[in-house]
Parts: sequence; structure tokens; C-alpha cells
Amino acid sequence: MSRKGKKIWDVIIIGAGASGMMAAITAAGRGKSVLLLEQMDKPGKKLLATGNGKCNYTNAHMQAECFHGDPVFVQHILDRFSHQDCVAFFRELGIYPKEKNGYFYPNSEQAASVLQVLERELIRRKVTLLTGTCLKQIEQDSYSYICDTSAGCYYGKNLILATGLLAAPKLGSNGSAFGAIKELGHRFMPILPALCGFYCDGMPFKKVSGVRCEALLTLSIDGQVAEKERGELQLTDYGVSGIPVFQLSSPAVRALYEKKAVRMQINFLPQMDSKALSEELQGRRERSYEEETAEQLLCGLVNQKLIGVCLVSAGIKPDTKTIMLSDKCLRAIAKVLTQTEVTLLRVREAEYAQVCTGGIRTTDVNPDTLESLICPGVYIAGELLDVDGICGGYNLQWAWSTGYVAGQSVG
Repeated sequence: MSRKGKKIWDVIIIGAGASGMMAAITAAGRGKSVLLLEQMDKPGKKLLATGNGKCNYTNAHMQAECFHGDPVFVQHILDRFSHQDCVAFFRELGIYPKEKNGYFYPNSEQAASVLQVLERELIRRKVTLLTGTCLKQIEQDSYSYICDTSAGCYYGKNLILATGLLAAPKLGSNGSAFGAIKELGHRFMPILPALCGFYCDGMPFKKVSGVRCEALLTLSIDGQVAEKERGELQLTDYGVSGIPVFQLSSPAVRALYEKKAVRMQINFLPQMDSKALSEELQGRRERSYEEETAEQLLCGLVNQKLIGVCLVSAGIKPDTKTIMLSDKCLRAIAKVLTQTEVTLLRVREAEYAQVCTGGIRTTDVNPDTLESLICPGVYIAGELLDVDGICGGYNLQWAWSTGYVAGQSVG
């Protein structure tokens, strides 16, 4: 169909990331004419960076509890396109799955493989892809939505918005389309970085920068325990990072935004509690020789960089003779090693984040179709919705599921 010489597409999709490409493939598979607009020079740039370039594209343990957002809404979407559907979809496209403890990767262990099969499917299903095309404004008349872009105006009966939020802006999610989306009347929950590290106070971080160790982290908000996570902690010159920190980041960053007190207790020896560690230290003291120091006492327990810092925090000089350490001193050391507390000051910037929390309110969309309740004919997919998952393929599954639902429902 054309109007004044202009083609009117069945659907125009803004954003050629994971959710946008899935939406395009799904809609085109239903016989819809699809125009996919991407502001970067190539589609799927963020996809290439996922899973350290290996692309952990879904997870066998796919539950609503692994996401931050309305759990009923999340589960409803996941039920429409499950992790089994995801594995089958990519298997059909040529991605042979490699599963590790429930985490799914392409057998090639290359994110580029996933992107290549998606691009190939876009071509096979005759999706028109325009890159280097920035959205300026969205207007509406009685016939269509008009997308005013850097490459001209395009007309669509329906729109799917899949722009992402602000994580990794150099890869495309820079918020440039937010103004046009807000003019449609949609409300955004605060957009904050997630799955990233935090600037902290409470340790001499520059002295322990580079330390990686197994740790149990306990997040407290206004003095109340919120969540716990165990995994490889990374200590940096600015604070804390690593997978367990990322898993706690969404509630932590929201609490910081609300000006709440956010602290993190670190157990550097998660296999022990303070009492068990005190007994271990007592045994080491009994086996010590006359000139052994407190620093040597802890050798083999924790990273060498941590030893001196933890001893000073316990009020003990590292060169103190082991035989001079009282049971009280050993208990003080044990407490520091198992109950070090740091204060979270602020989250790292969006350029370091894997995703963002916040976005368009899920109450503004139909949970069956993802169609906007404010603008009929407009559908919302991916990170743009106020839902974010933990690490482990959950955010990509959310992109696939919402892209599928939007593409299956549009028009």
C-alpha cells in the first residue's frame, strides 16, 4: 500500500538489537512487510559483546524470580516463548547448543555465530534493514505512524519499539529515541545502570585492586538484609565488581536512587563462619614456630593482598608474632575475614553496565500482546520495558521472548 507515493509498511521496528531482530523475523514470518531501522552501522552490536563474546543466549532455569519486575507479567511473557522454544528456534537456524550447568551457548562459543544466523534469517524472510538511521520524531495520522529519521520519513501501520535503554551507549543504546517515545505518552520508570560494579567505601581498595576470590555477599538496605549471593568477587581500585555483585545490583541501585543506606557484607571464606575460622586459626597458632608472624599465619587462606589489609582492620600489626595472638585477636581476625562491611556509594556509569533497570511501565502495555495501552498499534519489546534479569542468559531470553510476542501480535 502507498500514500502519496510513499510505501506504508505493515510494521516498522525501531532498533535492530536482539529483541528487534526477533520481532522482525517473527512478523515477517507471518507475511507482514517489515522495515527494521537501526542507528548504528550494523545490527546486533550489543549482542556481539554478550557472554564475553560467547553469547550465553538462554538458561534452562528460566523463572520469573530471576527477573526484577512484575513476576506475573514476566512469567506470562516467558510462557509464550520459553527457553526450550529459544533453543529450538536457534537450532533450526543452525546454532547447535552447548549447555554448561544450564547455561546455553552456541557450540562455536562465538556470539558472532548467533548474529550471523539472525542476519541470514532477516534476509531470507525479506525484512528490509536500514542501518545508520536515527529516529527523530514519531507522528501519527489517520492512516499510519510516520517515523521521521535521519534518512527521511517512513510510514508504518504499526510500530515496534525495541531501542533498549542506556547500557553500553557506544554499542547503540544511547537514549536518542526517548524523546520521541515520551511524546507518545509513555511513562518511564527511573533508568539506572545494572549488572555492573559499585564505587565503595570501607576498605583501602587501591591496595587490594585486582584480587579475585570466592566470596559470600550479603546486601543490606537500611539495615535490613535484602539478598545474598555467592561467587567470584572482584576487588577494584574503585570498589567491588564481579558476577555476585552484578546479581545484587538491581535492588542495590534502586535503593541508592531512593537515598537509602546500602551496605555489603563480604565473607572472604564462604565455606566457614566466624566460629569455624577462629578454630582453624587456633590450630594454626598451635602449630606455629617461634618467629612466625600474623601475616604468615594467614598464608594459604586468602589472597596475599588481603592479608595485611585484614590484619590492620582487625587492629593487629602484620609482623606481630603468632604466639602473641590471643584468642580474642584470632576472633577479631576471623570476624574481619568473614564479616567485612563496605558501603556502596554509587553505581558505575551506564557505559560499564550490561543492562539497565527501569524503562516503560509494564502496566502501560497489554501483557498478551505487548501493545501499548496508550497508543494502539505501538508495541514495546526488550530492555525498553521495566524488566531486567540477573546474569546468565536471562536478559537475552527476555529480548527473544518479548520480540517474539510483539512480532507475533503486531497487526
